[in-house]
Amino acid sequence: MEPQKKDLSAIGREILLLSRNALYMNLPYLDVALCSLALLPGEGKTLSLATDGETLYYDGGYLAERYLRSQAVTNRAYLHVILHCMLRHIFKKRGKVPQLWDLSCDAAVESILDGLDYPCLNAGAVPMKQKFYGECRAQMPVLTAEGIYRRLLRLRLPEYELARLQRVFWVDDHGLWDPEKQEDQKRREQQDRKWRDLSDKTRTGLETVLAGQASGGETVLEQIKVANREDVDYRAFLKRFAVPKEVLAVDGDAFDYTFYTYGLRLYGNMPLIEPPETREEKRIEDFVIAVDTSMSTSGDLVRQFLACTYAVLRSTATFTRKVNIRILQCDDQIRSDIVLHDLEDLKDYMERFELSGGSATDFRPVFRHVARLQAEGAFTALRGLIYFTDGMGIYPRSRPPYETAFVLLEEPPLSVKLPPWAIRLVLSAADLERAAAEAAEEYPDEIDWDELPQL
Repeated sequence: MEPQKKDLSAIGREILLLSRNALYMNLPYLDVALCSLALLPGEGKTLSLATDGETLYYDGGYLAERYLRSQAVTNRAYLHVILHCMLRHIFKKRGKVPQLWDLSCDAAVESILDGLDYPCLNAGAVPMKQKFYGECRAQMPVLTAEGIYRRLLRLRLPEYELARLQRVFWVDDHGLWDPEKQEDQKRREQQDRKWRDLSDKTRTGLETVLAGQASGGETVLEQIKVANREDVDYRAFLKRFAVPKEVLAVDGDAFDYTFYTYGLRLYGNMPLIEPPETREEKRIEDFVIAVDTSMSTSGDLVRQFLACTYAVLRSTATFTRKVNIRILQCDDQIRSDIVLHDLEDLKDYMERFELSGGSATDFRPVFRHVARLQAEGAFTALRGLIYFTDGMGIYPRSRPPYETAFVLLEEPPLSVKLPPWAIRLVLSAADLERAAAEAAEEYPDEIDWDELPQL
């Protein structure tokens, strides 16, 4: 049996090398990534394929059986593992439900492979996969592991349904992903950085040379952009809409304590100067929140966004207690215009929020409506508008006289082109949740995070 084992190991290695060469010929933008894993026989680590981000362990018998069925199957398996690394699924498992995270990662990678139109990857369509993709795309423009994971958490599928999906999407063993089994944390972080760099290089190549030319390259690019997106500080982002305002407070920076203490020493209890009673700070009073109420937006999602925005506004000194907030709902026309003058009004509105609309998306009515309000004197110092949307709609051609940010909870498809004057902010649910949680921690007496909708 020993010679046979050696033969199978050698055969397995040869199969992987053949797959790597076939993939390189068809997807040259993945050249460096395809060669970034050392190839070693599993020997107790796996009975199929497995990786820890540094080595690809394989079972020769498993690969031989699949290769006899079709070389496209082994090509897909090899690229499946590489994409896990490039999208850094291995390094994001901490804190996730293992069963759901593994399934989400497999489904996200398989959606990419099924979108790549190359004969070397064509192993035939699987109806159950296509049905799952369609259900997911109804809720997210790009099928990411994070988005699919959130969906599975919400669905709470029964065990037999999860088992069916696992059988359909399973390709490799994720046993080496477990962060608790990674003894060398520093080494793990180095691997994470290596794959982030490789993904960035691949992204650059796709954006500058191959995007729009290589069939299916856009699918890889979309997922890489999401995987390597930096964390966003939503609280800091909101502060950019503030304008200078004089407030009642001691201005320590403009006060010279030398003359103050000199007067006390000279006259006993009479300072020569008093501290100024006001100071200039950047505050927000006028603010517009527009909500896309087209068919692609859910009421729960909008309510969660408003909840996190309320938590941030309530906690930061950037916002005054008395505000002039307009909340507009719009699909292809204005459906609702609510005026709020207090942050407590925003909380009440958030709790009883109902979505109005459901047609196609046209962003232009909101900007026309705000321009009319400005002409009527509804705002005194409007600096910005935040538009919560999926990004797919008709944009105005000219830039408005205030900053506009389109806030998206998912990376939009590459076909969606925002105008150059627009601020594009892609937030994950975790970004919003973290911003609100930090606000609640900083101001525990003012915000009860337990009462806010959870993401």
